[in-house]
Amino acid sequence: MLETLKNAFKSKEIRIKILLTLALIVVYRIGCYIPVPSLNAGAVTGIFGGNDFFNVLGIISGGSMANATLFTLGILPFINSFIIMQLLTLVIPALERMSKEGEEGRKKITQITRIVAIILAVIQAIGIVVTLYASGGENNAIRPLFPYEEGAEGAPILTMAITIVMMVGGSTMVMWLSERITEYGIGNGTSIIIFIGILSTAGTSLAGAFKQVGDNWAYIWNIIGFILVVVAILFFIVFIDGSERRITVQYSKQIKGNKMYGGQSTYIPIRVNGSGVMPIIFASSLLMFPQMIISLFFKGSAADAWYARYMGTGTPVYYVLLAILILGFSYFYAQIQFNPEDVSKNIQQYGGFIPGIRAGKPTSDFLRKINNRITLFGAVFLMIIALIPTFVFLALSGHYSNYDLGFANSFSATGLLIVVSVALELNKQLESQIMMKHYKGFLK
Repeated sequence: MLETLKNAFKSKEIRIKILLTLALIVVYRIGCYIPVPSLNAGAVTGIFGGNDFFNVLGIISGGSMANATLFTLGILPFINSFIIMQLLTLVIPALERMSKEGEEGRKKITQITRIVAIILAVIQAIGIVVTLYASGGENNAIRPLFPYEEGAEGAPILTMAITIVMMVGGSTMVMWLSERITEYGIGNGTSIIIFIGILSTAGTSLAGAFKQVGDNWAYIWNIIGFILVVVAILFFIVFIDGSERRITVQYSKQIKGNKMYGGQSTYIPIRVNGSGVMPIIFASSLLMFPQMIISLFFKGSAADAWYARYMGTGTPVYYVLLAILILGFSYFYAQIQFNPEDVSKNIQQYGGFIPGIRAGKPTSDFLRKINNRITLFGAVFLMIIALIPTFVFLALSGHYSNYDLGFANSFSATGLLIVVSVALELNKQLESQIMMKHYKGFLK
């Protein structure tokens, strides 16, 4: 990867894209430290500190939630909107037709996704502000911005409205930055913003763990063991990410005019983890949604206590549901990415065949069977990544003892999977652009 970066900086065009990406990331990180004037960061952390939904929001937003800053909501509304639109495209025929209309159809769906993201941001901002006001009490989580609201009976409506507008504006700004990174920079902007948020939160958390050790050096072995486990997981993720099943395709020779075509052998690559981290994100988002609603509107109620006890994060029911949903979404996402019928038609159209398999329906059935088997292995891999390392991280951080170093809350195998996937994708993007520059030079 270092060699790829070195070669990328030799090209002026790619170098400009990298610098633009870094500049937009700097703008994003600056926004993560601009406070919302009406919010008390200490009170916000006290109210939401033990809430799993807001812990995830804080990790993805790079600590903006804990600091009560302009980018508190971060990119999460846009991610949720994207997931909703992916699901609706399969259910609503009009959206499905729109997705097949080429570039114009994609632009329309992107615009609808933006609108849905803003609506979700408004809902989340209202829920957060109302919860802060209801739970603030003497902590003064929301400070009135206008003199006539101080000491007055009732809620500071104008201050709450301005706070909501600032949160929604910050989320819209993050969405705009991610699109600019995608358009003018390197890689997918949404993935890069999540990548930066996870890295910044993890780095801060690990530095805090070293500070907590203090004079008690016995706990330094916990941190060393944690780092070794993280490295082992990174190697495991990279190994699985590069694993694929190659299905040989042979093309018969065809004579067209005075030229002969075909007669070549190639293969169809089916990746073990072709869905990436999306099934985990889908499953986690679906499980967090009822928890978010209960936390925002029914905090402290009997429903909140019941859900936290029997279905909340860390309960056996939660982990079972997470595993089932990861399996289901893995197959769902595999169907979106790989269509055996279309692949079979393309192979037959160009005079190709899979050795030992007849063309047409037998080929599509064979591809579907192979894809289902590979998807099962990919789903099991995602289950392992989502569940097992979590308990290891909690044990190494001292979560089950009286001395909790705290870094397990900011580190997760899912986060590592996102970081590795984004890093590998960036490397591939750079390699492809370097190759295109070489082709252009050859053609000139």
